[in-house]
Amino acid sequence: METKSKVLIIGGTGHLGKRLVKASLEQGHETYVLQRPDIGVNIAKVQMLLSFKKQGAHLVTGSFHDHQSLVDAVKQVDVVICAMSGDFHISSHQLLLQLKLVAAIKEAGNVKRFLPSEFGTDPSRMAHAIEPGRVTFDDKMVVRKAIEDAGIPFTYVSANCFAGIFVGGLCQFGTILPSRDSVVLHGDGNQKSIFVDEDDVAAYIIKTIDDPRTLNKTLYIRPPANILSQRQVVEIWEKLLGKVLQKSSLSEKQFLDSLKGKDYVEQAAMSHFYHFFYEGCLANFEIGDDAEEACRLYPDIKYTKVEDYLKQYL
Repeated sequence: METKSKVLIIGGTGHLGKRLVKASLEQGHETYVLQRPDIGVNIAKVQMLLSFKKQGAHLVTGSFHDHQSLVDAVKQVDVVICAMSGDFHISSHQLLLQLKLVAAIKEAGNVKRFLPSEFGTDPSRMAHAIEPGRVTFDDKMVVRKAIEDAGIPFTYVSANCFAGIFVGGLCQFGTILPSRDSVVLHGDGNQKSIFVDEDDVAAYIIKTIDDPRTLNKTLYIRPPANILSQRQVVEIWEKLLGKVLQKSSLSEKQFLDSLKGKDYVEQAAMSHFYHFFYEGCLANFEIGDDAEEACRLYPDIKYTKVEDYLKQYL
């Protein structure tokens, strides 16, 4: 039997990272999790790391501010997955810290594949994105160029909309629980987006790390039943509830005007919502020859449909 790659997960205590650790262990990979020396008194993170250890993961100390520690960490594995947050509230340009990781992987020389922190919209399609949210896409493209210039084998994963953030709030900004009374639609609510349960995102990512078909390519996660408009998501929820929600609509102009006066963090996040739900940027193109689609490659993963995802909120 072919031996499975050893995997290092960076950002293992995060929203996606903890799921990647779980999926990696479940799929039989020897799993390493980077533990930062400056974790301080963050009890939740410490306990999560200790629980990973109990489940069979190895904790390896390393820091973005200590080059040698990163080199030593990546030398122990075949595949590196970075799941550090690209969220604006943590720090703008945090994604560019990955340039230090690229330098360490290049020096170590043993890594068979690197998956940088992407997992959302394909940044190569977002050159037209509006400020200030476009910084996320620009930074990801800087990291991609560094990876390719260093000759590091890669897979980029575009997982579209995390269900926990977008389905729970019926695609509305600033809420992650579905209302039982009313909903605000983006325009007519008919632009298609793509929704994926975060546990499924992790399962597909781990599934792909030893797959030669996705080497040096982009992997899109597009569950066919979850390519839906906001209106369709709302209708699924209404069917589950057995009642019709009161609907109002926010025009494109009203939405863009509402950005003014918001702080930087909110503006950045809202500008992503604009591209998803007014422009339909996630589902308005066909996947090219330089990319693959996860549900087609891995039909054995039974993904969670939006309808089943919404049932937990009843």
